[in-house]
Amino acid sequence: MLKHILIRGVILLTAVSLQGQEPWLLDFKKTELNPIMTADSSFVFHCPVSNEEVAWQQADVFNPAAIVKNDTVFLFFRAEDNPAAILGGRTSRIGLAYSLDGIHFNKFPKPVFYPDKDGFQQWDYPGGVEDPRVVELEDGSYLMLYTSWNRDVARLSSAHSKNLKNWTKYGPVFLQAHKGKFLDTWSKSGSVITEMKEGRLVAKRIDGKYWMYWGESFVNLAYSEDGKQWVPLLNSEGELLRVFEPTLEAFDSHLTEPGPPALFTDQGILLLYNGKNLSGKGAGKNVPEGAYCGGQALFDKNDPARLVDRLDEPFICPSLPHEISGQYKAGTTFIEGLVYFKQKWFLYYGTADSMVGLAVKKE
Repeated sequence: MLKHILIRGVILLTAVSLQGQEPWLLDFKKTELNPIMTADSSFVFHCPVSNEEVAWQQADVFNPAAIVKNDTVFLFFRAEDNPAAILGGRTSRIGLAYSLDGIHFNKFPKPVFYPDKDGFQQWDYPGGVEDPRVVELEDGSYLMLYTSWNRDVARLSSAHSKNLKNWTKYGPVFLQAHKGKFLDTWSKSGSVITEMKEGRLVAKRIDGKYWMYWGESFVNLAYSEDGKQWVPLLNSEGELLRVFEPTLEAFDSHLTEPGPPALFTDQGILLLYNGKNLSGKGAGKNVPEGAYCGGQALFDKNDPARLVDRLDEPFICPSLPHEISGQYKAGTTFIEGLVYFKQKWFLYYGTADSMVGLAVKKE
């Protein structure tokens, strides 16, 4: 039976249909229980690369992806092991937790995704695997886009699973595109375009291809036949096409970085993104300098590279004590996981590179 979505008082059917309404997801409220997940030194894992027992989530847990399956929310969280190491100097692994209410989570004891002695170690170690985004594909399997961090170059990579626990890695997503021109280009944050199907967000093909927004200092667009290898769009000079860039003297004056999987709607493709404010000249005045806040941009549903509109102000910003402390004290609400669950939108985010937070939009 088709589920319904209530947006601003109007009941609509499955596809995220915003016809006649503003095309934004607004009015998220942070949950009373916040953070919803913290580090825990009791979880121990035998690292196959170092051949040592490590407390794999002793330092921090943050930047989560989310998927709904069988009336359960599954959360993929980035976990760092060594609290004594400096920012960027720890090893990250990806853990999995589940929840029946979307708020209280039970963690699996071992990471489900981690650097290994395999053909991908050169990309994944020693920095680890970071910041996952996970989407369901039309056949019911799952695609993960994550950052491989070897402490030299961050590379956006892909993996595939049929059950959320066992993953097959495919390595850097730009390994083959344009004769490998962008393999060694810093790349992060793959936000695949999805659409609502029977209450779940599923990757959508446009002109027979998957599409994703990606990047860190600006947003680029790429397409793929299978989700494994991707082809970034280029401008007339043969360089990466910038489909969305920072706005000076605004909350996203320093960088624009894709957040959760994008949403295909009647009014366009809605990208929730992370905007970082500059420090000093050019910084926005409405949020603290250096802070990460969540913004929203709308692209043409028939041309995913064409920006249609952008919210002038962020819809979520650091405000709670744990969001302005930890590894990144300038303040961070780094949005990365979005699901539609029990007739509500659940938005999961990292707080100051240290914990997991949650905001909910009631329909």
